[in-house]
Amino acid sequence: MQNRESTTCCIAGGGPAGVMLGYLLARAGVNVVVLEKHKDFFRDFRGDTIHPSTLELMDELGLLDEILKVPHQEVRSVGGLFGDFAFTAADFSHLPVKCRFIALMPQWDFLNFLSEHGKRYKTFDLRTEHEAVGLLEEGVVKGVRVKTPEGEKEITADLVVGCDGRHSTIRDAGGFEVIDIGAPVDVLWFRVSRKADDPYQALGRIDYGQMLILINRGDYFQAGLIIRKGAFDSVKAARLPAFRDSLVAGAPFLKERVHEIQDWEQVKLLSVQINRLRKWFRAGLLCIGDAAHAMSPAGGVGINLAIQDAVAAANILAQALREKCVTDALLAQVQERREFPVRVIQSVQAKAHNASLNFLGKPRKAVAPWQMRAFMKIPGLKRIMARGIGLGIRPEHVYSPEEKSAVRDTM
Repeated sequence: MQNRESTTCCIAGGGPAGVMLGYLLARAGVNVVVLEKHKDFFRDFRGDTIHPSTLELMDELGLLDEILKVPHQEVRSVGGLFGDFAFTAADFSHLPVKCRFIALMPQWDFLNFLSEHGKRYKTFDLRTEHEAVGLLEEGVVKGVRVKTPEGEKEITADLVVGCDGRHSTIRDAGGFEVIDIGAPVDVLWFRVSRKADDPYQALGRIDYGQMLILINRGDYFQAGLIIRKGAFDSVKAARLPAFRDSLVAGAPFLKERVHEIQDWEQVKLLSVQINRLRKWFRAGLLCIGDAAHAMSPAGGVGINLAIQDAVAAANILAQALREKCVTDALLAQVQERREFPVRVIQSVQAKAHNASLNFLGKPRKAVAPWQMRAFMKIPGLKRIMARGIGLGIRPEHVYSPEEKSAVRDTM
């Protein structure tokens, strides 16, 4: 067929999981094609938190010094404000890693950085404006159908990896069963300008029935307002002045700036999902990242879990892909390695969301319960929380080798 080509591994989706897996496999000498449906990575309101676990991986790959030259902000502790009660939940200064902070970096900068380094390897092929729209099957998965600016084509592969997010086409085409854990909240994302002397609580401000997250992006806040699931239409029906007033109630220092929000087009709805696949693979096909387990934005862990998935998959599959002997047993090892961390974090996220319903929508001054005040005084809590947030459960390390023969001669 004229519009058919072949590769060893075809990755559908150019997000953190897809680009990291593509980079690692190409580095290990595997021919890999990464398909990204957009023409670039520039899309707003995506996960921008690069946790210490991910920075440690960058160090293991010899990329840390370079990535830290990319503009970013550094968060060395995270806390919040519950009514008038200010608290610090996690202090990263004691972590046993080189970078004891969270780097706030636009995801497009991180993906551009990683893909540019991927191009050092002649086995790395990133194709933008290429969207995987279906699977090629002959009893087992043999490849993908791809929509391109020049028309549809087919790419056959020894392994297809679905990394195309929580609305994964590959997951749907593969017929995987989804376990929906559910989330009772959504998030409204928007921007508000920031001043140098603004207060900053990375875990949010809870007051007057609002939970407002303010992420420091230099000259502006990337702001997230937590609302009850499906309540956005009611928020819009109350009109913009009421929306602005609600922001001021939770964060009075924004009073002179909320008028920057002039239109609902400036407010983006993130429908929060928490779900995972019962089985992440079938013959010739594997799903990782949000395609395998959609995470809530709580804690900013999604991008880092996706990257951990990619590292585990490369560690387990790189040699088999080079030797063209990937088996279902190896694909099962990826799920076995990564499913436990996903289950633990999703359970914590679900409990946190359910607890938030106790104060959302109650327009009165919030008072931190005594249980919370006592909990925050537990010795060593900040260190424990820092490990959970910063390093996660069962952090991965890079074991897949770099094949010198894969490096481009011009580099």
